[in-house]
Amino acid sequence: MASRLHAHIGTFRQLEILLAVYDGGSIKAAAESLFLTQPTVSMQLKKLSEAIGLPLYQQVGRKLQFTDAGLATVATSRQILQQCEALDMHLSNLRGLKSGTLRISCATTAKYFIPHLLGPFCKQYPGIDIQFTVANRQQVIERYEQGVDDFFVFSYVPEGLDLEVREFMSNDLVAIANSEHPLTKHKKVSLKAFCQENFIIREEGSGTRYAIERFLQSKNITPNVRMTIASNEAIIHSVLSGMGVSILSAHTLAFGDSYNVKVIDVESLPIQSKWSFCWAKSKQLSPIAKVFLDYVANEGKDLMTKVLKL
Repeated sequence: MASRLHAHIGTFRQLEILLAVYDGGSIKAAAESLFLTQPTVSMQLKKLSEAIGLPLYQQVGRKLQFTDAGLATVATSRQILQQCEALDMHLSNLRGLKSGTLRISCATTAKYFIPHLLGPFCKQYPGIDIQFTVANRQQVIERYEQGVDDFFVFSYVPEGLDLEVREFMSNDLVAIANSEHPLTKHKKVSLKAFCQENFIIREEGSGTRYAIERFLQSKNITPNVRMTIASNEAIIHSVLSGMGVSILSAHTLAFGDSYNVKVIDVESLPIQSKWSFCWAKSKQLSPIAKVFLDYVANEGKDLMTKVLKL
């Protein structure tokens, strides 16, 4: 029976390679992530396609376009490998070991504090492998829909998703400008006046942009958007160079290098929200995910309080 299945669906390694190609978007990206050569990746995918008896993808220009058979194989491969990983972690737990893989994806701004949580955790459990993905809000939602990760970190939890939610800590969005900007000379700045300045904002799909737009709509204010940038660091440097003002998470300034960027006291700000660790209600947490969640709720909160001096 096993040999017949092998002949029709390929090996575990081939399924792993297929997922790497799908997630990375190219043969090159998959080869780099798996530390294989591109010919090796291509050869294994060819063998997998031959075993299935259908093409898995087509090359359209510089992009790979997966066929229906390829998409079906990707979805099932993910389920197969997740079940194998769950079995491995369960067996490890039965042996009294805390080993396995913890997968976390977070909205871009959360990248500033998540490593500070993971560092001490990995010291406590050196046998744990971490897969940490940083993406914008919309991309994290897509990863949830694909069932890729154990935890998804949001500032504003998306509505309509079947999620368990554990609030972690505050995430205040503050107004910033170059330290030489005229607005920094005022003790208090009206929200309307601030938004009339050249405004630099994050890209569509960003959680920070989502929060700003929702907040300003509630105030019936439209910002004078002059530039859209998909990077907190690039926004800081643009503000530094005098290209405009912006609203960013205070964590961006606390953990990053803010140079001469200054927080301005603007009425109705900061925009207040909370970072939350979320996971799918339909997915049973692995042993190590349960350990991490307990760590986040206890040592993790204490650690962030000390780091941020909240």
